[in-house]
Amino acid sequence: MLSIKTFLQLLKESFRDLLPIVLVIMFFQLAIIQNIPDNWLSTAIGLAIVGVGLALFLLGLEIGIFPVGEGLASEFAHKESTFWIIVFGFMIGFGTTVAEPALIVIAQKAASISSERIDATTLRMVVAFSVGFAIVLGVWRIIKGHPIHYYIISGYILVVAATAFAPQEIVGLAYDLGGVTTSTVTVPLVAALGIGLASTIKGRNPVLDGFGLIAFASLTPMIFVQIYGIAVYEFFEPSAHIELPLAPLSEAVAVDNAYAFNLNFLDILKDLFGVVLDVAPILAVILFFQYIILKKPLENLKQVIIGFALVILGLDAFIVGLEMGLFSVGEMMAYELTQYDNNIIIYSFGFLIGFSTTMAEPSLTAIARKAKEISDGKINDFVLRLFVALGVAIGISLGAYRIVVGGEIVYYIMAGYLFVIVLTFLAPKYIIPIAYDSGGVTTSTVTVPLVAAIGLGLATNIPGRDPLIDGFGLIAFASLFPMLTVMLYGLITEKIGVKGEQEKEQMHLNELRHALEDVHNMKLSTINVEGTNKSHSYDMAFSAVHVVVPKEKTEEALLAAKEAGARGVTIMEAHGMGLAEMDNFYHRLHVEATDSNLMFITKTKNVDRIIKAILTELDITGEGQGLTFAYPVSHIKGLRLKVNDI
Repeated sequence: MLSIKTFLQLLKESFRDLLPIVLVIMFFQLAIIQNIPDNWLSTAIGLAIVGVGLALFLLGLEIGIFPVGEGLASEFAHKESTFWIIVFGFMIGFGTTVAEPALIVIAQKAASISSERIDATTLRMVVAFSVGFAIVLGVWRIIKGHPIHYYIISGYILVVAATAFAPQEIVGLAYDLGGVTTSTVTVPLVAALGIGLASTIKGRNPVLDGFGLIAFASLTPMIFVQIYGIAVYEFFEPSAHIELPLAPLSEAVAVDNAYAFNLNFLDILKDLFGVVLDVAPILAVILFFQYIILKKPLENLKQVIIGFALVILGLDAFIVGLEMGLFSVGEMMAYELTQYDNNIIIYSFGFLIGFSTTMAEPSLTAIARKAKEISDGKINDFVLRLFVALGVAIGISLGAYRIVVGGEIVYYIMAGYLFVIVLTFLAPKYIIPIAYDSGGVTTSTVTVPLVAAIGLGLATNIPGRDPLIDGFGLIAFASLFPMLTVMLYGLITEKIGVKGEQEKEQMHLNELRHALEDVHNMKLSTINVEGTNKSHSYDMAFSAVHVVVPKEKTEEALLAAKEAGARGVTIMEAHGMGLAEMDNFYHRLHVEATDSNLMFITKTKNVDRIIKAILTELDITGEGQGLTFAYPVSHIKGLRLKVNDI
């Protein structure tokens, strides 16, 4: 729902999420590097624009992309049109990936570093096809209801098998591209598709089955790109092997700084047009399927248009804000930190920058909100983001360690996969698809450029490192470790017994029902066992029998009751009188008691026998005098019975 209140709340949360980035940059810039950057004002303005853009983007998702994606998925599921669901999934995957800005940047960088042996356009097509294939595979899994971990573990085996044959120049790049493919716009729409299908298809659970498409889109590019690398490096020779020297990072930063200070109206329009091109394939696919295949108009068309417009404006502001200083500061810091002899500083910077950028990641925020919604609050969105950010931070710092000390990336990745497989069988089922998806969500608009700049900067400035072989891979680490930390989060929540809102309500109702049943079935009689010091709850009906007789008849009544089964009696003095001829009530009350009130507490089944025996012995209903009556009693405490009686 579009409202100023919602936007202000999102704006507040956006600036809260950007605060860690500001603190990390300020700490390292002032305390470690001890230098104030020239473009600090541009950076500050850029961060403000990022906050506004993130709020606009999230608002647009809520009112535009999520409802449309879930609506299309629901329509296809109701029509039971498996073919068109699969075609829709492929086109969404391919169309959104081929125009992904982060993929374009990484592909161009790979082509440059490899002396054009890797073709940027071909690489993008391979990755886009692999993502389309991944969405098809994920949709098929949801339709059939197969457990996701069988697919993921099989995918890991194929990744490792492809790595065994792939040239080392392509391995790090392939692993990185597994994280680059899931963009800021793709993630929400793909998630909406999966959740919509799982919510509509009978027998599917939105939490267990709805998530997982993003994990597939992160896994298949690793396989396809390595196969592409085998073909390029084993079967084709480059037409001309020209070494293209990398410009020093400081020069690149200077160019970025110049750009940051000279943003003008044309630059803003150009960036906005670029974002429109990024979103256009998604919009085209949606309109095609909505109007051509389903032949139905969009519901709330005006709201959907506003939502997409907000997504475009928010994403453009987000990117412009980053370009106005944050990227250049990150790159410059990565370069300057390599000039220190203390590697702990590098690892610390990688950890903190990974944590802070992930907390500000719009895709992660959107997915975390959705996870909380469909898990009925069992998954806390903020805590989930904390665990994902922790995983990214650990991954980047470990990846930085690999670049600094050297070592093949495949051993690190294989060890990580092994831990993921083990945790898959230990973690609660509801968290596994979300954990798999977290690996792809973390590497998007904010994270990829900064992480790539750190990796390439380290590999370029550390002696003995090759940017093509060692520079790529940090994004792969940033994608792998969140899976581990999120599954650990699931284990922790399961251990401490965190419940969803409906679970809490159901537990309360169950407790109330059990309490009522306990009251209904409660053994309220506590019987002391004669001859022992023990007492027991006793589930049997008891009654009180009262016999009011003249004092001289007391012994006869007691003997009759004893013969009938009475085991004890309470004797009270009583006095009876008629009220018809009473002259002075207060005077008559002081007359000495002439009767005995005998109270027998006995099992209800003995009542008839006791009363009949007393009536017969004392002839109460004939010539004798007296009165007898009985009533059921409960909550008896202190009654003493023999074992034989019990």
